[in-house]
Amino acid sequence: MAPPDANIHPVATGRAAETVAQHQDPQDLTFYSGWVRRPAAETAVAFCPFNQRVWIALEEKGIPYQYKEVNPYKKEEHFLRINPRGLVPAVEYRGKAIYESLVLLEFLEDAYPSHKPSLLPSDPYERARQRIWIDHISKAVVPAWMRLVMAQPNEPEKLQTALNELYEGLRKLQHEVKGPYFAGEQFTLVDVVLVPWVTRDNISAEHRGYKREDVGAGWVKYAKALETRDSVLRTTSEQDKIQVLYDRYLRGEAQSEAAKAIRAGRPLP
Repeated sequence: MAPPDANIHPVATGRAAETVAQHQDPQDLTFYSGWVRRPAAETAVAFCPFNQRVWIALEEKGIPYQYKEVNPYKKEEHFLRINPRGLVPAVEYRGKAIYESLVLLEFLEDAYPSHKPSLLPSDPYERARQRIWIDHISKAVVPAWMRLVMAQPNEPEKLQTALNELYEGLRKLQHEVKGPYFAGEQFTLVDVVLVPWVTRDNISAEHRGYKREDVGAGWVKYAKALETRDSVLRTTSEQDKIQVLYDRYLRGEAQSEAAKAIRAGRPLP
């Protein structure tokens, strides 16, 4: 029997494919990426939004890197030594392994301080404020988004509860946005951490009744600024390829570790 995701496009497409082609030469930093992220026996997300966070940061800062696509069905032994869980994003930096998207974002700031723009403000208070709202996205926005996508149309109360939770999380964040980006004119880590879910909100809009306008007029402007940022466009594949994998979540059939956590009411792994 073919693997469950055999019909999913295996590599980046569109603008993202062009970016991949520009980063094939060896560098001090190797960025391990993949069209699919597959914990255990199931795909978690189609073109992994956690993965895109790191890719956006690399492009935003102009850090030299080599892009390597990971085959989700045949992971090389070398990659498994880098991340024994076999998940992207992962980085090999001068022979040393680092993984987990939020860890990697801060690492890039520390390891490449001369590469601008900086994605963290220089002021200690503002840096702390960034981390507070990154934590909010991790705990209140991403899980609510997943609960909404996984809620089934024949469970209207559950669906509406998930939609209300998402709106609440986004409105709290919206009140802190200075515009056009979270911290004002500077594009920062809060924006990087959030934007992969903004570029995927067409899934919840088309299938679960989500509307940017229902969050607020400020949110509409903020979301537009995020999704049209050049570093975001350069790391975004074609939407029809993304839709295919989210169909499994929409049908309630996903068996990823993240999906299992959502069903059990546990924090995301």
